[in-house]
Amino acid sequence: MSTVDIMMPFYGDVAMMQASVRSVLAQDDPRWRLTVVDDGDDPAVPGWFAGIGDERVRYLRNPENLGLTGNFNRCVELVEHELAVLIGCDDLMLPNYVGVVRGVHADHPDAGIIQPGVRVIDSAGDETRTLVDEAKRILYKPRFDRRLELAGEALAVSLLRGDWLYFPAICWRSAALKELRFRPDLRVIQDLALLMELVRRGERLVADRTVCFSYRRHDASESSSTAFDGSRFTEAGEFFADIAEQMAAHGWPRAARVARLHLSSRLFALTNLPGALRAGGGVRPLVRHAFGPGRVSPRARRP
Repeated sequence: MSTVDIMMPFYGDVAMMQASVRSVLAQDDPRWRLTVVDDGDDPAVPGWFAGIGDERVRYLRNPENLGLTGNFNRCVELVEHELAVLIGCDDLMLPNYVGVVRGVHADHPDAGIIQPGVRVIDSAGDETRTLVDEAKRILYKPRFDRRLELAGEALAVSLLRGDWLYFPAICWRSAALKELRFRPDLRVIQDLALLMELVRRGERLVADRTVCFSYRRHDASESSSTAFDGSRFTEAGEFFADIAEQMAAHGWPRAARVARLHLSSRLFALTNLPGALRAGGGVRPLVRHAFGPGRVSPRARRP
């Protein structure tokens, strides 16, 4: 029977991390193993883990700081079981999470990407609705009753039109995930880059509507801060230009056109303009991303 490797790259708020760990300990299905890879230096954290007393919990502290991308890649390297999750250290699993994703895997053993149902919470843990998440739900997420299976160019088009997945809630077939690494040149769009590479390699996505995960949305996140200062959109413009070239070379012209347009990313830049104005920076990159014709791929610029 498949065991779920729950990998948690940790750096930051200790109380939120502890709540996330407790949500794993509270799973109805016991077939999981939690690995926390600590990229920080809080002296109280190792002792807290030593007191848990559950052999399924593994705590490791990096001897030196690896940074966000390095720590994610370290987590991927440590995966050993058939299924894996890269949970955020501020997110929460509902008690049914492991049971839900194992059930989907049993029905669709060849699927490399399993996206269960997600609710969004704020920094206080209360369920919330944001413009970003409502856009995902209403504009970009495909309509389906219980489960949806997508692959190939149809999946590429769906994700490039608007990434409606919640990366920390995804359960991966480990064999597919371990062939790849997060790109060190990307800060906040690594998840979509990794997803698109898996799709290009032929992996299938199964989405299930059963809600079993709480995704935390708050302004302190890396993605929120880089949205306001504009750096997220400089990165995004270069990524979409690059992925458009890849999709065209792969023989997926519809996906290439959607990547060149990247309409959802342009709309997201527009919604962040008021916040950038209040913060006193990042306005020019947001305007350029929202209204510009698109970027030339960095690869295309090389002599």
